[in-house]
Amino acid sequence: MRVYLPATAADLREERGVGPRWAHAVTAALRGALPDEDDEGLEMTATLAAADESVERLAADGSLPRRVVVAADVPDASVRAPEVLGEEQLETAVEVVAPVPWSAVVAIFVDEPEAADDVAAAAAGNEQALERAAERDLLWYDVVELADLRRELAG
Repeated sequence: MRVYLPATAADLREERGVGPRWAHAVTAALRGALPDEDDEGLEMTATLAAADESVERLAADGSLPRRVVVAADVPDASVRAPEVLGEEQLETAVEVVAPVPWSAVVAIFVDEPEAADDVAAAAAGNEQALERAAERDLLWYDVVELADLRRELAG
């Protein structure tokens, strides 16, 4: 299953990969909520949900203020769909219950540097900044660019 893990620059420095966490995916619930959307649109919805959640993670860990989403293909056994969605959970919500090694990662999405001010304000609770950040494109990186991305996000 393809999952979209909300992350931060600090997560990218973990040598073994990304730890278990709530993530996002194209779920049956999402397909039911958006029946006219094609697969690409559903994947974008899951990616953007993970990007929004990345802002929450930034507020908690104080990383460089750029949203990060890690897209990975993981075994179905590593993913649990909630039986009932919580009040704050979207139709995309899944729980990744096992670590995700870098070998399972297919892409990494990161904000452009110019988004940092809006992302920092969004992490501090500014709703208008969150909306502005959501309008920005995420840059796509292949996992083979991880070392370069780590250096770029180090400071």
